[in-house]
Amino acid sequence: MNHWTIYHSETPAFLKDYLALPPLARLRDVGMNCGCEYTSFARFRGLAPYSRYDHSLGVALIVWHFTGDRAQALAGLLHDVATPVFAHVVDFMRGDYLRQEATEDGTEAIIAGSAELQTLLMRDGLTTADVCDYHRYPIADNDSPRLSADRLEYTLGNAVNYGFCTLDEAARLYGDLRVGTGEDGQPELAFARAECAERFANVALECAKIYVSDEDRYAMQRLSELLKDAVERGIITDADLYATEPEAIGKLTSDDQTAAAWNAYRALSRMTRSTSPGPEPGWRRIFAKKRCIDPLSLEGGRVSERSTGFRQRLDVFRGASQDDWLLGE
Repeated sequence: MNHWTIYHSETPAFLKDYLALPPLARLRDVGMNCGCEYTSFARFRGLAPYSRYDHSLGVALIVWHFTGDRAQALAGLLHDVATPVFAHVVDFMRGDYLRQEATEDGTEAIIAGSAELQTLLMRDGLTTADVCDYHRYPIADNDSPRLSADRLEYTLGNAVNYGFCTLDEAARLYGDLRVGTGEDGQPELAFARAECAERFANVALECAKIYVSDEDRYAMQRLSELLKDAVERGIITDADLYATEPEAIGKLTSDDQTAAAWNAYRALSRMTRSTSPGPEPGWRRIFAKKRCIDPLSLEGGRVSERSTGFRQRLDVFRGASQDDWLLGE
C-alpha cells in the first residue's frame, strides 16, 4: 500500500541509501496492525499490506516535507527500527499495554550497533544522538492529542486501509497542512482550514476506535500469551522477536503445541462480550491504550474547541469502559 507517495514529490536520494540497510529492510515484514491481520475477524481480514517500513518511510517524507532537515527526517525514518514482530503485541507481553512504549527501548542500541548506519550518518555529518530519539523533534513526534508526523502517517495509512477515506481525500487533507504553533509554543502540524481539521479529527477518531475495539484488544492479548509461552518453552528466543514475522511464524508453527495455538488464533472470527466471565476458558478482561488526536486549525484552535459534536464524540471515546469480559472464537 504505497499511500506514502502523497507525502512528498519524490524520495530524496539520501533517504534511499538508508532504506536499503538491514535494520530498515527488516521492517518490510513487520506489520502495522499488530498481528490482528492474521486473524479471521471481518475488520482485519483482507486488509492491504501495511508495514512498519511503509510507515517509517512515510514519517520521514512528512518530516522532510515540512522541515527540510536531514536529522529530523532520519529520526523519523529510524523511529521504529526496534519494533519487534507483531509490534505492540510485545508491549502486551511485557505488561506495557497502557503506555505501549517498551518496544522503543532498543532504538539507540540498534542504530549505534549498525556499521552501515554509522557510515551513512558520518557521511551526512550526523551522530547517533542526532537521530535516535524522534521525540526531541516536535514535527516528528509530540504529546497526544497533538498532531505529529508519526500520528499523521499511521492515521492516514490506516484510514485508507480501513475504508474511512479514499487516497484522494487523504491527499487533500495532507495538502491542507502547515506548520503552526501549539499552545506550548512548539511547532506543530496544523490544518489551514477548520473544515479539514474537523474531517481529519473524525477520521482519526474512527481509527482510534478500531485500535481499542474488542477484536483488536482480544487478538493482541491472545497473541501476546502465545508468544510468552513460546519464549518460555524455548520455541522462539527474545532475538527471534527482532527478526521478521514470516520467520517468527515459521518457528511458532514448527512445534505441534504452539502451531495449534497459532491456528486457533488465526481462526478467531467473532467476539462475545459480558459483564462477567462465562465457564469457557478463553475469557479475558483487557485494558489498552486509547490513542486520540485533537488537531489544530490555523482558523481557530483545536477541533474540540470549535466543534461541540467532535468534543462530545471524543469525550464518549475517552470515557468508554474496558471493564467487560471478552471471549473470542
